[in-house]
Amino acid sequence: DFIVEYNETLKTNLKRSEVDWSQTRVVFVSTSFTENQKTATNFKDIAIELWEVKRYENNLVSVNQIKKSKAAESIKPITSSNSKLVSVTKEIKVYTEEDHLANKLDEVIELYEAFKEAILNLADDIEIEPKKLYIAFKKNKNISDIVILKKGLKLFINLPIGKLEDPKGIMRDVSNTGHWGNGDYETIIKNTKDLEYIMSLIKQTLI
Repeated sequence: DFIVEYNETLKTNLKRSEVDWSQTRVVFVSTSFTENQKTATNFKDIAIELWEVKRYENNLVSVNQIKKSKAAESIKPITSSNSKLVSVTKEIKVYTEEDHLANKLDEVIELYEAFKEAILNLADDIEIEPKKLYIAFKKNKNISDIVILKKGLKLFINLPIGKLEDPKGIMRDVSNTGHWGNGDYETIIKNTKDLEYIMSLIKQTLI
């Protein structure tokens, strides 16, 4: 149904094999949700999102996602006794930071934690959203993405080419190159030597 709707709307010919179905999400939209509904979906690895949408006078509309709590637990212990639920959770994967950091060297994990903390300190309400191929840092939109490598990090800055002031020229133009993260700028990080400078570059996405 999704493929048919997509192809008819965009007048294209997308094939089922071209879609990463493991990143499927179920989104419930309502003017409000009960506490029971919020609790029932408050698991860090469940692919369900709740969005409250309300209309006010003068056609003002508020859109607010009900965030999972930072202490949200895994749903796996609950689903382990139900074969159908197990098959669903295997098919639809919700990625975590732990997935990206698994089996990585301690120095790479420490490097990631240093850059993670620095990015979160750039502004209030920056959120971490692990994806299949990278870890996204968002404030209303993606501002930066990090790919965990074997011996370092690959960091993307979400600005279109020509919009980043980079006097040292450490960011590479990937606007015409296939890449995993968002934005047109990329750099490989092996240490914290340029951490403060890179933060000054990422901060440009918040202006």
